[in-house]
Amino acid sequence: MADQKVGVVTHYYDKIGVAIIDLIASLAVGDKIKIVKDDQEFEQTVESMQIEHKQVDTAKKGDSIGFKVNQEVKEKAEVYKV
Repeated sequence: MADQKVGVVTHYYDKIGVAIIDLIASLAVGDKIKIVKDDQEFEQTVESMQIEHKQVDTAKKGDSIGFKVNQEVKEKAEVYKV
């Protein structure tokens, strides 16, 4: 199965290691994702996410979520569900 694009990074808070993503498809805690921008690419599992500072287990198309990332990411990086 091909990777499905689920969103784009709109902001990264380097001090706390949190990326903000605008979703174009649903995403859930436990999903494995890949973040890609230029020559940077890494995979991780979504361990928790928030919408408006509230913990959620799932998010849908159109939501803007924040979640902890294992590495620094750049704005406009694409996020794929793998």
